[in-house]
Amino acid sequence: MAFIADNQTLEDLNIRGRYKSNSLYSIFNRTKTNGGGQLLDHMFQHPLTDEKEINRRSAIFQYFQEKAWEFPVDMDEFGIMENYLLSGGGQSWASNALQVARRRGLKAMGLMQEYNLFNTGFYTAIRLLKDWHIFFTRLQKEDAHHPLGKEMEAFQKVYSHQKLSWLLQPVTEGRLSGWQVAGYDHLLRNVLHDDMKALLQLMYFIDLCIAVSDVARDKKFVYAEALPRPQRVIDIKDCRHPGLDKAIGNDLLLDQNSNMLFLTGANMAGKSTFMKSFGVAVYMAHMGFPVAAASMRFSVKDGIYSSINVPDNLDMGLSHFYAEVLRVKNVAEEVASKKDLLVIFDELFKGTNVKDAYDATLAVSEAFSAYRNCAFIISTHIIEVGTVLMEKCNNLQFSYLPTIMDGQAPRYTYRMQQGITSDRHGMMIIENEKILDIIG
Repeated sequence: MAFIADNQTLEDLNIRGRYKSNSLYSIFNRTKTNGGGQLLDHMFQHPLTDEKEINRRSAIFQYFQEKAWEFPVDMDEFGIMENYLLSGGGQSWASNALQVARRRGLKAMGLMQEYNLFNTGFYTAIRLLKDWHIFFTRLQKEDAHHPLGKEMEAFQKVYSHQKLSWLLQPVTEGRLSGWQVAGYDHLLRNVLHDDMKALLQLMYFIDLCIAVSDVARDKKFVYAEALPRPQRVIDIKDCRHPGLDKAIGNDLLLDQNSNMLFLTGANMAGKSTFMKSFGVAVYMAHMGFPVAAASMRFSVKDGIYSSINVPDNLDMGLSHFYAEVLRVKNVAEEVASKKDLLVIFDELFKGTNVKDAYDATLAVSEAFSAYRNCAFIISTHIIEVGTVLMEKCNNLQFSYLPTIMDGQAPRYTYRMQQGITSDRHGMMIIENEKILDIIG
């Protein structure tokens, strides 16, 4: 089953985007190889929905973080090896031998370019394949219980091949006969073409693991523990936004008995940032990637839906309010289909008048609260809704982000407290900015 996160959610949480400021992808985009970058893309597009696979991937990243390894070969030489190994795939031994002979003939005539290009690729590949053998052997010797069992099959298959025994022996450039070069080249690029591609994939994976673990170490991220789906719990300590170096974290526990957070607070108090931080942590945890927190446990979800920055649609003639309504309808249909989801709504129905927003927020929140398999975070400025929900529903928790007035200036702690805010400082802020004096 694929993890669900539609484009609106991905935009709200700023998940993807190689060049987008503070996107989650840009934070982890430290791979050195193109293949490693493609693996990173794939993992961002396909979070996992099996707790065993999630925990296994996290264990691999954590293993690399503890080892603090660097990519074991020079990147320029790796590119030469990669191009060489991927350039074969179909030639017979006879065709390969003719190509070797042709290049040697060109060399004899003083035409060195093609000969040198082949030689560089051939001997660089042999040297780096030896270096990788040292790296993988060291990995196996240092820790017999390393978590890379499945991935290491490609290494075992290539280096245990009986026709590759020469690969680990000293090979000096210029000392091999034409027949030897033709045979070895044919073996590496044609006979074992698929095996070499699989080995390259393992190298790309090593690159990815080093990149992700370096980020976790540098930013002091942690690895979440994935739990079986029926437990229906998300427990996170010191949840903060990974794109903010000095972010203030908050704790949140959502379970079947208390699966909805009703969040209040003034603008700029940090509601949207916390909701994004929480959604991002859940998404990253399902990828098996490290999260910006002190600790995290979570039962696997089917996906995430958010409604944080819902735009109007002028092409379709949709107002902001109607776009909000359609978004809530879409999420409601998914929730009603019995999926296990995390749902994040920031300021429900802010595109309409206060009376309609109050009625709609109350009705929708109460209806969603009946679905104990899902987890919800709903924020609003309409604090009166919380008082009514407190009486109607027994599975809600109420928190707010406070505003502290230092004289006439607001200050924000960004620390959640239990309860419903009583802050009403909007008019004071307007007066501080002397808007009425400007237009008066």
